[in-house]
Amino acid sequence: MKRTNNTRMRNLFILELIIFSIFFVSCQSGPKTGEWQSLFDGKSLNGWEKSAENPGSITIDEGAIKCSGPRAHLFYDGEFENFEFETAVKTDKMSNSGIFFHTQYQAEGWPQSGYEVQINNTYPGTEDYHEPRKTGSIYNVRNVYFPMVNDEEWFKVRIKVIENHVEVFVNDVKVNEYIQPDAPWRWNEGEAVKFGKGTFALQGHDAGRSVWFKDIRVKRLPAGDRTEMQVTQEWDTQVTKLMQAGFPLVDYHIHLKGGLTLEDVVENSQRLGINYGIAPNCGLHFPVTNDSSLYAYIEDVKGSPTFKGMQAEGREWIELFSPEAIGEFDYVFTDAMTFTDSKGRRNRIWIPEEVWVDDKQEFMDQLVGKIEAIFSQEPVDIYVNPTVLPEVLADEYDQLWTMERKQRVINVLADNGIALEINARYKVPKADMIKMAKDAGIKFTFGTNNTEKELGTLDYCLQMIEECNLTPEDMFEIKPNAEKPINTKGLPQKITG
Repeated sequence: MKRTNNTRMRNLFILELIIFSIFFVSCQSGPKTGEWQSLFDGKSLNGWEKSAENPGSITIDEGAIKCSGPRAHLFYDGEFENFEFETAVKTDKMSNSGIFFHTQYQAEGWPQSGYEVQINNTYPGTEDYHEPRKTGSIYNVRNVYFPMVNDEEWFKVRIKVIENHVEVFVNDVKVNEYIQPDAPWRWNEGEAVKFGKGTFALQGHDAGRSVWFKDIRVKRLPAGDRTEMQVTQEWDTQVTKLMQAGFPLVDYHIHLKGGLTLEDVVENSQRLGINYGIAPNCGLHFPVTNDSSLYAYIEDVKGSPTFKGMQAEGREWIELFSPEAIGEFDYVFTDAMTFTDSKGRRNRIWIPEEVWVDDKQEFMDQLVGKIEAIFSQEPVDIYVNPTVLPEVLADEYDQLWTMERKQRVINVLADNGIALEINARYKVPKADMIKMAKDAGIKFTFGTNNTEKELGTLDYCLQMIEECNLTPEDMFEIKPNAEKPINTKGLPQKITG
């Protein structure tokens, strides 16, 4: 009888030990797979560790973690591989921060391992370091340049990682994704910017500006299959090199034509890493002809992770739209492909039947004169489809676009602060004119001007970066509202010249 009791007691002890071990391991390993776990109790930094560098930059402020002051980082005590992470964020004006994942504790310096998701709505950088990367950027690897949210308002950031694939959401809109190849190119001292295992870190960046984080939680996800690459290794390397250099890879000139949908544009952007600006054709006999149709278009594309551009068509557009409606767009561009000649004939030079060339030299003189009149008077940001000639003259492009004519175009753009598009479809302007424009301080944009669903990969534009030695500082950026041409120049009564 005594032996039986001892056996029972021993078995009970073993059972209690197993239960305790399971409980202990569970406590140590964090949240269970598929369940949300809060990482911040709203009152303390339990479970977090500050960097030794400027620990005073990280504080608790009214139920949120406040990052404000010289560079500092706050690391969570845990290890995660596949997960879904989310937090509510609020930013001061001109503030800058980031969320790191798959990183490791560092006492000082920028975290070297893992990826950073950028938090920046309006911060422009410093005199020594320009910062165009906006909230949702996978820093230096897949940058986004459009601001999805406003400062001084709470918004949600969600990051989902499975093996070699990350998706970034802002207010539940997917703004970015990246599939890492097996052997990704990385820059010097960026070799550890890869997927792996690690923790989360929040960043304090600048004195005088604050970013707040609250409602921080994570859900572990089960291991999955690696996601297959949707681009070549060569493309991944080329884009990452541009991103790391801070080069804004943006195609400002695409249209929802040929069956191309807004959803297609976003998918293409996040697959290739190219940011896009979508523009309707606005003018006489075009899809958008007045304020009401303009506002309807803006409503249709509202909230998408794309820039919103306006293509001003013909010279009549200035009479069809109000400054208030035009101001709804991020930027406005036009070309000189529609103009009325000295005999009152309306040329649309992409349509052979609507082109009148009585004398080649006279036609060119009128075209250049129209370019000068348009860009000295119309409130636009970008000259697109630059130097395109009608089909009947295309073979004589190099002869007809003389040095004197190119210089006149460059002068009017430089005098009026108008950017010059490098057009991937027409492959214009040629390298010599791009170099002349660069020397004149003109900024550049990239544009496809698609007529079909396929957008391509800006091959000619990327070629011109190398051939003309373009830098990030040479590229156009969206102007603040107060500096938009429609607000500084206004609408002319009539285009003269």
